[in-house]
Amino acid sequence: MKNIVILTGAGISAESGLKTFRDSDGLWEGYNIEDVATPEAWEHNPVRVQQFYNERRKSVLEAKPNAAHYALAALEEKYTVTIITQNIDDLHERAGSTNVVHLHGIITRSQSSVKPELTYPIDGWEIKMGELCELGSQLRAHVVWFGEPVPMIEHAAAICVGADVFMLVGSSLAVYPAAGLIGYVDREVPKYIIDPNIPSVNVKGPVIKIQEKATVGVPALVNELLKD
Repeated sequence: MKNIVILTGAGISAESGLKTFRDSDGLWEGYNIEDVATPEAWEHNPVRVQQFYNERRKSVLEAKPNAAHYALAALEEKYTVTIITQNIDDLHERAGSTNVVHLHGIITRSQSSVKPELTYPIDGWEIKMGELCELGSQLRAHVVWFGEPVPMIEHAAAICVGADVFMLVGSSLAVYPAAGLIGYVDREVPKYIIDPNIPSVNVKGPVIKIQEKATVGVPALVNELLKD
């Protein structure tokens, strides 16, 4: 059974109504990234950061998977599928995908402020100040911030090495180290890029560009792959 590896970015979630991480003005939901997505921001104003992610989590829980999410889940009927996502939402899982690697964490879980490996499910949409992990530290969103290591990146790179088909969906390849994952895919492996604005990639071998939004391009490609 062929291995299909898919790297997804903010573009696929945007079609479910979730704002992209960094808009053209450099803001995320009206906030400077540095004020809500760095360890320094948490140290300076944990209440603001906690509230920001609580609001984002509520939006995620209200959002629904779209046609692209469901199409990627359908690939499991015929292929071994791994989705590596830069997104912190759980829309892939809710669409039925069973093997999802979250590079930047997942907002529907909390984590210890002192030991990121300690994560917990969240009951509802809110983490309250005063909710502590088993080590006694404040719980925060299970999200990788700028300036923090990306613990899943080596695992993701190894997955890309074993790909028989690679798909890039809704990512501008602007955030590293995730943007470098396509470089681990074997040069002979077909690489499909689906986005209204195709990012430039410096890779050898076949690159098939599908200049469409995810909800159009992904179902069309999946239909072709399921016919093979």
